Formats: sequence, C-alpha cells, structure tokens
Amino acid sequence: MFLKILMMLAFIAVTLYIGFRTRKSARDVDSFVLGGRKVGPWLSAFAYGTSYFSALVFIGYAGQFGWKYGMAAIWIGLGNAFIGSLLVWYVLGARTRAMTHHLQAQTTPEFFGARFSSPALRIAAAAIIFIFLIPYTAGVYSGLSRLFDMAFGVPYEWCIVVMAVLTCIYVVMGGYMATAVNDTVQGCIMLFGIVAVIVAVLAEYGGFTQAMITLSQVPSDAPGMADMQGAYTSIFGTNLFDLAAVLVLTSLGTWGMPQMLQKFYAIKSIDAIKRGAIISTLFAVVVAGGCYFLGGFARLAAGNIKYQPNGVPVYDSIIPSMLTNIPDLLMGLTVVLVLSASMSTLSALVLTSGSTLTLDVLKGKFIGEMNVKGQILAIRLLIVAFVLISMVIALIQYNSPIMFIAQLMAISWGALAGSFLAPFLYGLYWQRTTVAGVWACFIFAVALTCGNMMLDFVISPITAGALTMLAGLVIVPLVSLVTSPPDAEQTSALFRESYLNLHDMKIDAD
Repeated sequence: MFLKILMMLAFIAVTLYIGFRTRKSARDVDSFVLGGRKVGPWLSAFAYGTSYFSALVFIGYAGQFGWKYGMAAIWIGLGNAFIGSLLVWYVLGARTRAMTHHLQAQTTPEFFGARFSSPALRIAAAAIIFIFLIPYTAGVYSGLSRLFDMAFGVPYEWCIVVMAVLTCIYVVMGGYMATAVNDTVQGCIMLFGIVAVIVAVLAEYGGFTQAMITLSQVPSDAPGMADMQGAYTSIFGTNLFDLAAVLVLTSLGTWGMPQMLQKFYAIKSIDAIKRGAIISTLFAVVVAGGCYFLGGFARLAAGNIKYQPNGVPVYDSIIPSMLTNIPDLLMGLTVVLVLSASMSTLSALVLTSGSTLTLDVLKGKFIGEMNVKGQILAIRLLIVAFVLISMVIALIQYNSPIMFIAQLMAISWGALAGSFLAPFLYGLYWQRTTVAGVWACFIFAVALTCGNMMLDFVISPITAGALTMLAGLVIVPLVSLVTSPPDAEQTSALFRESYLNLHDMKIDAD
C-alpha cells in the first residue's frame, strides 16, 4: 500500500507542477483553447492518443468485448489504430488545420457556423457537445473509480471527487498546453504500463501458450454456438455483426468527436501532421491493441468477476478482477496507468465543453461582448460546472444495474460523431454541402440516440451509434443534392484561399 500511495502522490505532484508551469501560456483565448496553434507533432500525437484511450477502453470496452468475442476483440484495437488514428490524420488533419486557420475557428461549432454561414448551426452544435459529452465523462469517472476501489479500498464517491478536483486544477491553470504536456507524460506511462500488465496477467495463467489453450477449451454461451470449439480463440469471435458495430463506433467515432478534431486545429504545421500521424498510430497499436488483447482472456477470470442477479457479468468488474493477483508494485503502476489514461481524456472533454459553451453560446449572445479575461474566466467556470454535472451522472451510473461504461460511451459517441462526422468531412472536401444537409444529419443522430434511449434501447446503444455515423455519410449528400446550393462564389473563394498550395505550405499561427 505504501508503494501504491507513493506512486500516486508522485503522479499528482508532476501533474500539478505541469499545470503550474504552463499557466503563463494561457493568457489569451487562442492560447488557452488551442495552445496558440503552435503545438508540435509529438505533443499533438500524444494528446490525440491519450484523449482517445481512457478507462473506458481499459476497464469498460476491453472487459466487455473481450468477454463476448474473445481474442477477436483485437480487431477493435487494430481498427482504432489504423482507422481511428492513421487514416483520420491523413484524411482530415491537413484540411482541418488549413480551413480552421483560415476561418479563425477555435471550436467545432465555430467551424460549422463559419463554414456554412449559419449562427443557428453553431448554437445547435454547441448544445449537442455540452449535453452529450456528459455521459462520456461520467464513463471515464466510473472506469477509474472501480479500479481505485479494488486497489486502495477507497469509496467510489471519493475517487470521483479526487479525480475531478485534480483535473480541474491543472486544466483551469494551464489550458490546452497543460493538457498536452501532461498527456505526453501520461502517454509514456500508458505505453510502459500496458505492456507490463499484459506480461504479469499472462504469467498468472501459465504464459501465453497455456492461456490460449485454456481459453480454447471454454465453451461458448453465444446463441446457437454452444458446440463451437475454440469459440473465444477464433479469428472473428462469436458474433461478427456486433464486433463490426463496435469497431465502427470506436474507430469512425474519432472522425467526429470535437475533442479529437481539436488536436488538428492546434498543431503548428502541415508537416507536423505527417509525423503526428505515425506517432499516434504506433501509440494506438500498443495501447488499444494491448487493451483488447488483454481483454481477450477475460473468460479465464470467470470465477472471480461479479455477476448480476440474472447471471449476466458486471462487465466493468472483469479487468479489475484479472488484476487482483499481480504484484503490488505493478498494481500501483496499473492504477497510475488508468489514472493517466482517464485524466488525459477527462481534461480534453472538459476543456472542449467549457470553451464551446463560452465561445459559441455565451459570447455576444447572452451576456454581450466579452473581453479576453471575461472569456477565459467563463471557460474556467464552465469547466468546473461541467465536471460537477458529470460527477452526478457517474454516481447515478454506478448504482444502475443496467448501464455499463461501454453503453455510456456509445450514447455519447453515437450522438456526437453521428451529428458531426459527415458534415465535417463533406464540409472540408465538398463545396456543394448545404446547411440543410448538416441540419438533417444533426437531427437524425440526436433523434435516433434519444429515441432509442426512451424506448429502452430497441437496439443496443453501440449498434445505434454505429448506425448514426454510417447513415450520416448518406444523409448529408442526399439532402444537399435536393436542396438549394450554397453561394458558389463565396464557397469557391473559401476553398481556394484555404487550400492554396496545401501540400507545400507550412502554416504558422501569426
């Protein structure tokens, strides 16, 4: 216990020190929200990767889908690496940096408002972000707190409070640069920690070969597959359709999540994007691939996990149960690993939410024109408010026998990425994209997500989330083609000025 507490105190001290040291870099809104658009490839790549992967993946997704699909869950990790990291950097990175720089957009709602000349779109996007980032944040709290409860015996409520206070302090002090530098430190911990944890857990099961042999002998409980031999070591698992839905949700989701897109706004040059793409992909291969690889052995911990009265596992207890017997020093490292992953994601979420509500809703609309100090103060206050709201949701979720971490993330990503992915992508590449097409996508994604919740989940939140993303790719062009086109001269000028010599230029923030 002494070692675990010592490691925790060291981690907290470093985190707060970085927040204190970077506070001078947050003197104006652009610096507070985007680091002055001068963030290099390493900081950007680690900020992207650590915002992507948190306790939601390590505790929630790896446990639940490792249990359901066995080793086939690794496909999800690979999809996260090559679709959710590599491909998105190459497809969206440079164009996002170029157009948002030209439009002077600091947030995703501001991009929509300026790109489509629609203040109403800007407010709608801001509302969607603030509302639907809350369940995602609650899931981050939940995953970390379950591990703390196991490792330290600390009540769940206290875990949430400590994590919230710590994150608020360093984000409020240093803004984007505090999160980016902390993300890099935390990312290094994650890289080392996930490898060490996998080695230790496999050793508990007799090594990799013995663990695979034991796993291959576990009978399947999937409908109609009871006689399948080696179900949980097969290449496509027990339910290929559901596996594909999870892969789509978690991999395509980054293409529309505002806290992920913001990393492209802040990177200092087009050249840095090329290097950042490789760094973030390698990070994702190790972290996401490692998490789902570990989760693939979940069935071996069947005797130690918690079950609901109906016999369904408490999925969020699976990974903590697998870590019960690892050495104390490694358990301390694991706690720091999950704390690193969770705080990096939480800091990105609260910064995105606070800046969005201030710049896109309050500024110039409800409280008149705001000076720089007023805007930064408002962002800081809203960060605190956002954290408090998500804390309440996390406490409610913990006492719910139905809603697991994976479902919280699916609701959030389904509404957010379903709303923004297609409009953002087409807005960058296709001049014919119309305001009506964007509105149709927003309405469909939010309506499907909320309707599915109110009808007690006719389809799973994960399937619904994947559906909203894929449907948006069809809805936006169809509606755009049958509605009045945008002003051709204005749109052509925007694209021409944004992408002039795109592949040769190096963009520097003035």
